[in-house]
Amino acid sequence: MTRADSPNDVSTLTAAPLAHVVRGELVESVHLGHLVALGADGEPVLELGDPGVTMWPRSSVKPFQAVAMVRHGLDLPDRLMALAAASHNGEPDHVAGALAILACAGLDEGALRNTPDLPWGSTAMRDWLAAGQGPERISQNCSGKHAAMLLTCVTAGWDTETYLQPDHPLQRAIRETVGELTGVPVTTETVDGCGAPLFATTVTGLARGFARVAAAPTSDPESAEARVARAMAAHPDMVAGGQRPTTTLMRAVPGLVAKDGADGIFAAGLPDGRAVAFKVLDGGERPLAPVLVTALDALGAFDGDGVDHEAVASLRERDVLGAGRPVGAIRAAF
Repeated sequence: MTRADSPNDVSTLTAAPLAHVVRGELVESVHLGHLVALGADGEPVLELGDPGVTMWPRSSVKPFQAVAMVRHGLDLPDRLMALAAASHNGEPDHVAGALAILACAGLDEGALRNTPDLPWGSTAMRDWLAAGQGPERISQNCSGKHAAMLLTCVTAGWDTETYLQPDHPLQRAIRETVGELTGVPVTTETVDGCGAPLFATTVTGLARGFARVAAAPTSDPESAEARVARAMAAHPDMVAGGQRPTTTLMRAVPGLVAKDGADGIFAAGLPDGRAVAFKVLDGGERPLAPVLVTALDALGAFDGDGVDHEAVASLRERDVLGAGRPVGAIRAAF
């Protein structure tokens, strides 16, 4: 979050309860954080903590990275475009898709510079290990994004060896796009887990960017934002996979564009420009789905036609187990 040398800075002091972990009749744990829900007019409908706090958006920024790539020539079928904005499970379709993107660039997985890793999904990891394979770049959850970065470089005539350098034309374009979509000038950067440059923004800025991307198919249908939004909404299985909340929610709500990120980040936008973003301060993953669903509820996101209410309900709470059976729940604190 903000200044690493100041553990009592504003990000900690102003955080609000986002989720309770209830065991039996007692609240066992509390997840603090910062959250904003924006109405279609861009004004906050709900604010918890300090949504203006600066933080690392982690992989939730991938749709913005994909927008920058489309603006500089990336052109893929929707299924593969969704993979360009993905933190995928490493399932067979994901690995095959990343290889297909590389093939479009005339490259193979040897051109990737992301961090080698096992597949993220438990089933995919088990199958990968059973086949005698270890951590590889192609199975790492960001391989679709990195393959798309390489294809963008080939299309634009940029060097592919140095595509992760902060001063590379691709990364400069992404930096500019992140600042534009979020409305927050990028002043701080680091390196993400996959090795790509990572640009800081605010919780409100992240929500603002998702609002713009998700609304683009209606407001600006020929734009790069619309191209990315349509692909993600049409192929949520490529954005995450398996039973991940990101995939479940995008399947359940027509036109929803959602993306999770490491260390407690989640953001989502609706076709009319309503949007949510939040940061769980302790980086925990377990409260993400209940918090997102409850925040979207505050926006009336599930009131329209075509919503799969059963799927949404499955994410409202997570079971807390005792002796293998539910004895409590993780639920939103607001």
